[in-house]
Amino acid sequence: MHTTIQLPVIAICMLLIGSCDLHDKPVPERLRSDQLVVITVNSPGSYYEDSDGIPAGLEFDLVNEFAKELGLGVTFKVMPGISHALFALQSSEGHFATGLSVSDRHSEGTVFGPVYQHSQSQLVYNTDYPKPRSIMDIVGSSIELSSGGSHSELMMDLQLKSPNLKWVEVENPSDETLERLSEGKIDYAVSDSTQINLAKNFYPNLATAFNLGSETGKAWSFSPGSDPQLVEKANQFFKRIDQDGTLKRLIDRHYGHVHRLDQMDVGGILKKMRTVLPNLRDHFHQSEELTGIDWRLIAALAYKESHWDRLATSPTNVRGIMMLTEVTADRMNVKDRLDARQSILAGARYLLLLKEKLPDRIAEPDRTWIALAAYNLGYGHLEDARILSQRMGLNPDSWVDLRRALPLLSHSQYFEGLKHGYARGGEAVILAESVRVYHDILMRYERPHIPGSRTSDLIPQLLYSH
Repeated sequence: MHTTIQLPVIAICMLLIGSCDLHDKPVPERLRSDQLVVITVNSPGSYYEDSDGIPAGLEFDLVNEFAKELGLGVTFKVMPGISHALFALQSSEGHFATGLSVSDRHSEGTVFGPVYQHSQSQLVYNTDYPKPRSIMDIVGSSIELSSGGSHSELMMDLQLKSPNLKWVEVENPSDETLERLSEGKIDYAVSDSTQINLAKNFYPNLATAFNLGSETGKAWSFSPGSDPQLVEKANQFFKRIDQDGTLKRLIDRHYGHVHRLDQMDVGGILKKMRTVLPNLRDHFHQSEELTGIDWRLIAALAYKESHWDRLATSPTNVRGIMMLTEVTADRMNVKDRLDARQSILAGARYLLLLKEKLPDRIAEPDRTWIALAAYNLGYGHLEDARILSQRMGLNPDSWVDLRRALPLLSHSQYFEGLKHGYARGGEAVILAESVRVYHDILMRYERPHIPGSRTSDLIPQLLYSH
């Protein structure tokens, strides 16, 4: 599968320092173009299509940021597994490959760029069965891992001490292996911690048994035919995005929220998606038509607030599926906070108001995560947190920075100098991060809404009734 992303283009040899005749090795003709040809693996940790068919993933974002800096287009050569990616790289079918672990096996005939992410190889088990305590506990069991990765090297090292240790290497992406483990089709799986943490939010019966080997780094790996100046440009790029916070923000976008839920949380929403959500789906669809906010995000917020219980009531009299205060309900013209439809539509409209109230310079997805915090905390306290983050030398327009300041609103040495005073800012962080995970789950299992005409007549009076 080839995916081409068009950006403003300049011939690569003219852009990079020096000229093509300075290469140590001739560059294959197919790489002499105005396009970066990038080899990647089809997996949630690298490159994938989201539910709307749009390319996504950490590697996708990093590569496009790099290409934009160079003024080049990008052609992604998407491979089904790491072994395919390594073969393509060693055959000079691309300028570089993304997301490979820095290991002896991967370094043969290639050049690594800077490490930009760390992960840990781990043994994963199905919690329906006993947890293994050591390698001896898994000898004789069915163990699966993706071929071509550094996990195979670790297993071969372990086999020297336990000769009866056997495993199967498959071409499937790691998430498919973890799905097979969840379904009980294999006994154990070996994967890296980033993939495992993502998978736990979809398969609540997965857990980590123990680590295998030491932590490893991920880096771009360049083909033998790549211009040395391209490698240097990549080194400069990673230095820049590390210093200006871009790398931190991109990693947070894809992985910053994956530790927020436990097995009970994940199992709860998966069960209620079958039992409760069908009766509410039409209301959530209407909320998307009303506000333009993806219904699955609104449903994720509603689940975090009330577990989709229309009768939910807090000790402070916050009520309904969207847990509206009396003030917010009055503002949104809600007559009955315990009416599911009224609550969902009002909650969605309120979230939209908060998003629109934020400064225009705040981009997505930070805009949404910050608005979710304001939904919990109130816009006044959110502005206090933004002011506080500025005083701390942080970026008030960045969620990854703002979430550091929010919990401090409950400490007197910080809130006494702010307009709105004390607030449980930590709760707002937990809400936003949990909604991010619930949203991921709903995006995986629930289809996008195709707007119909059934609710269109209601939109003007609902949207402007406040």
